[in-house]
Amino acid sequence: MKVGVFLLTADPATDPAVIAKRAEELGFASFWAPEHPIIPKQFSTSYPGSRDGRIPEGAKRIADPFVALARASAVTTKIQLGTGICLVPERNPLLLAKEIASLDQYSGGRFLFGIGAGWLKEETAIMGGDFAHRLTQTRDSILAMKQLWTTEESEYHGKYYNFPAVASFPKPAQKPHPPVLLGGSSKHVFKRIIEWGDGWVPTISSAEQIRRGRATLNELATQAGRDPRSIPIFAFGGPDQFRERAQIDELVQAGADHATVWIKSTTKAEALTELEELARAVLSA
Repeated sequence: MKVGVFLLTADPATDPAVIAKRAEELGFASFWAPEHPIIPKQFSTSYPGSRDGRIPEGAKRIADPFVALARASAVTTKIQLGTGICLVPERNPLLLAKEIASLDQYSGGRFLFGIGAGWLKEETAIMGGDFAHRLTQTRDSILAMKQLWTTEESEYHGKYYNFPAVASFPKPAQKPHPPVLLGGSSKHVFKRIIEWGDGWVPTISSAEQIRRGRATLNELATQAGRDPRSIPIFAFGGPDQFRERAQIDELVQAGADHATVWIKSTTKAEALTELEELARAVLSA
């Protein structure tokens, strides 16, 4: 079981370069950064990650994930670099494909493309996404990016994105492209993973929920002629999840391949201390 860390890149005091470098030295396998380009001052959507539905203050100050991961890439050599998650409907796929390919090239093929369609209706609308059909839009964007990543002359003709033959370089270091890891836990997410994804990122899920998801993925993959072992599960923990080795062992038994632990500290010194404590707690056998 690989274990990574997630940093709410919301404050210069927790520099992703410093945290990712130390995480790699301690033996963590991955470093993840979130995305919220903007948070509207007025919104009615309830935040799914808290009991009271309120969005954390830190989420309003999140840095761009690709800038954060590029900074982390420059001071590391082995640790994988993931978006946890990228809000695909809020980005132009031609620009996003180039950002991802560039990061994957510069990092030596270490990028993990964790994606989501977004939960904040007002944010999606401001950023140009179609909230009501955001999952269809996400699929359209991913298929367009796959063309940009894998063909010399790339063109795509879909519902949301439509462009003639273009040159888009560099290509990703990973072939055919970085893994596309879908978040979410609805019954439809598993079908989407089989159809156009590469892995599952269950967020704030229990070991039992992951066990059931693993069984569903295995069944659907077999029916589609895909090897179930080629579809990894990245268990993405909330602030108080997966912070003990026993919890990590439960995830292994549930069929997860990778777990991510949330760094809760908001200053560099505290975050580095927390990293040391987490390494002792979750990386030891």
